[in-house]
Amino acid sequence: MALPDILQWIAAGRKTGTLHVERRSLRKRIIVRDGNIFSSWSNDPRESLGQFLIRLRLVTEEQLFRALLDQEEKGRLLGSILLADGILSEDDLKRALKAKAEETLFDLFLWGSGEFEFREGDFPEELLITFETPVTPVILEGIRRIDEWQRIQSIFPSMETSFKVRASPRAAEDPLERQLLALAATGKSLAEMSLELRRSEFETASLLFDLHGRGLVEVDRVGGARGTDPVGVIQGLLKLAYERLRERRYDAAMKAYEEVLALDRLNQNAKKGLLAAMEARRNEKAASKVPLDKVPALRVDLLSLTRENLDPQEGFVLSRVNGEWDVQSILKLCPMGEEEALLIFARLIDRNLVTLRDPK
Repeated sequence: MALPDILQWIAAGRKTGTLHVERRSLRKRIIVRDGNIFSSWSNDPRESLGQFLIRLRLVTEEQLFRALLDQEEKGRLLGSILLADGILSEDDLKRALKAKAEETLFDLFLWGSGEFEFREGDFPEELLITFETPVTPVILEGIRRIDEWQRIQSIFPSMETSFKVRASPRAAEDPLERQLLALAATGKSLAEMSLELRRSEFETASLLFDLHGRGLVEVDRVGGARGTDPVGVIQGLLKLAYERLRERRYDAAMKAYEEVLALDRLNQNAKKGLLAAMEARRNEKAASKVPLDKVPALRVDLLSLTRENLDPQEGFVLSRVNGEWDVQSILKLCPMGEEEALLIFARLIDRNLVTLRDPK
């Protein structure tokens, strides 16, 4: 059953439920109520609500990242956080959600294959703000895009197509066109530009098709017509980064996280993972500066120590510094991990509270 037929069946039967769609690593859900499009979900990084908010210039990347951290900590919906913080109005949020749902659905019309399942009655209750879009206009736009996609592919047969720029980016008046020309000038492929612009493959290719028709770009190279799977690539890189982090191969982990962010600059897992890898590498270097056979000794008197802002763990370590025991001996007494205790020693040394001496 073709997608237009499925959507017509949903509309004609005034169905309520969720249309689940899968292709390779991509997962999408189109939520309908009484035959109208009601909401959407997708694991494609270009189709997240955050991407649409950035794309529509409704929030900054910094505002979004803070809201995503808040969402993870408190378990609230992203939209409700942005509304409560006064960053978004309800109308702006509704506009972004509508654009997100439509683009998520439009992209399905261009899939050559995939698995569809409609689950009647499968309807989320926690939606904060909703909208209703009739199915028929979406079907008409989807069919129009199929025709245009065929014309585009006659010139750009693969999303691995790259370009030569025939004019300076400054020649374009539209900011988006200038950005596209600048990206094309760096040799990025259509697939790479699609992720960078936070736009679907169709939208990106359509914009380049127009620039090509105006003589501003020409095809340079056409890569193999492999199916792009950005979600699969990102998931693979995140898994690799996590494995390298567990192996304490911090530089390799950072490299993998940076590759994820090159594809999806808003990926929260990659941002947090990169920070964790950087901190772990920094801690490892700090701990390596504390030889286990050295004997720690106080550099200040006890009265001066009372004026220092010390946490309980730092206080415990300092209480065991007697000028006789070496670092390794003190570690055996510490009610904390060896790495954590070594970091405490490194901090105390940096604060000039402790010095290390050779054993007698």
